Amino acid sequence: MPRWFNTAGPCNPANHYMIPASRRLPEVRRLIEQENYFVVHAPRQVGKTTALLSLASELTSEGRHVAVLVSMEVGAAFPKDIGAAEAAMLDSWRSAARAQLPSASTPPAFPDAPPGRRIGTALETWAQAVPTALVIFLDEIDALRDEVLVSVLRQLRDGYRNRPKLFPSSLALVGLRDVRDYKVAAGGGDTLGTASPFNIKVESLTLRNFTRDEVAELYAQHTADTGQPFLPEAVNRAFYWSQGQPWLVNALARQMVEQLVPDPAQPLTAAHADAAKEILLRRQDTHLDSLTERLREPRVRGILEPILAGLVLGDVPSDDLRFVQDLGLVRMAEKGGLEIANPLYREIIPQVLANTAFASLPPQSVTWRRADGRLDMERLMEAFLAFWRQHGQPLLGTAPYHEIAPHLVLMAFLHRVANGGGTLEREYAIGTGRMDLCLRYGPDTLALELKVWRDGEKDPLDDGLAQLDGYLAGLGLTTGWLVIFDRRSGQPPIAERTQATQALTPAGRRVTVLRA
Repeated sequence: MPRWFNTAGPCNPANHYMIPASRRLPEVRRLIEQENYFVVHAPRQVGKTTALLSLASELTSEGRHVAVLVSMEVGAAFPKDIGAAEAAMLDSWRSAARAQLPSASTPPAFPDAPPGRRIGTALETWAQAVPTALVIFLDEIDALRDEVLVSVLRQLRDGYRNRPKLFPSSLALVGLRDVRDYKVAAGGGDTLGTASPFNIKVESLTLRNFTRDEVAELYAQHTADTGQPFLPEAVNRAFYWSQGQPWLVNALARQMVEQLVPDPAQPLTAAHADAAKEILLRRQDTHLDSLTERLREPRVRGILEPILAGLVLGDVPSDDLRFVQDLGLVRMAEKGGLEIANPLYREIIPQVLANTAFASLPPQSVTWRRADGRLDMERLMEAFLAFWRQHGQPLLGTAPYHEIAPHLVLMAFLHRVANGGGTLEREYAIGTGRMDLCLRYGPDTLALELKVWRDGEKDPLDDGLAQLDGYLAGLGLTTGWLVIFDRRSGQPPIAERTQATQALTPAGRRVTVLRA
């Protein structure tokens, strides 16, 4: 059977193209040899389960350990019933052990124990029954909450001192978050914080993304199996959009080879990678959908909103910074400062935030397209001004992020244009006070610089013209739009103050200045 690019569940080398999973967790073997308890946390679908299933199999086959990955997720269905949650988890463990281990190493019957002791008793019994040291990876641990979570962590800590003969010699908590960010309604907060019942951990590890060379290595497996080459430009473009995020790397490739170019005689190009990106943006598959569900969480909004608005972060708790990085939404840039984790997320995040505004747009005839199908920039400007005068004020209230509400409404308007056969790309960086937009429609490209005029600030016209100058130069354009949203208090109604004028950038490029 031919292999394929996997985008659902753990990978296995018989069916899926894959990079050796343990390569991205080199520290784990040392921690296991030292009989340590530790945490492995990383965003969804970056390969945690795949890596630890593979490692468990290797450890067991080597003969010095009995290693197994078990899931805690089924216990989440019983958030207030510790006993029921424990029973569900232990039943799941037995199934996982039968699937992963030789019969001599599967657990014996777990003895009866009172609620709140069943996990610890089961691990003690299992550790005594196996012929070698027991290693347990507890996957989806942070699916548990409140009393159930705290009970499990306390049982692990209580048994820790009895390892390796009467308790697992090494154990890992595996999930989205580091242990201090596990959700629990206790102690006046909603996370464990520093007062964790799992204070026996020695390290918290995370999985890195693929490197560019690993993306090439993964794609080369498809070429070896089918003969279909990924040109270097396609690999580079896929790495650009994904920055090596494993699910995105596989999802882009899957769209390219299964939907866009199923003929193995035809090579894959950068244009195919771009087209695959557009498909993912439109589909918003489970991975992207679950990621964007986080956007309205206060801890996430407190960091993403200033990044999207180009503002400084301000006094943001360090735990929140770490939490949003752990979710995989942002990363530290090479030159310092937070940025969106990859260009594809940079596209999808504002698109999702603008969905309500887009859905609220009134019907409007397409007046901005010429008879030959190209964009008429003058008519597009007139259409936007008319739209903004009539609908800008009510639509601002539909945007979930107040600081970038006008940006989101404008993007909703431009998405309507792009959906007729174009694309809309975004650039923004923390602390710059700007957002750049690039509307591509066939051979036509429109570059826009968005600025906000807030109370106590000077007119951003000069800064905007200088910034747009650099943006236009990078795109090889001679004209563009500078859109200035006036958010100062006490201003006339939007319908009265919305206007368009002409200006020149410092380098002499002609710019339309839209004040809205």
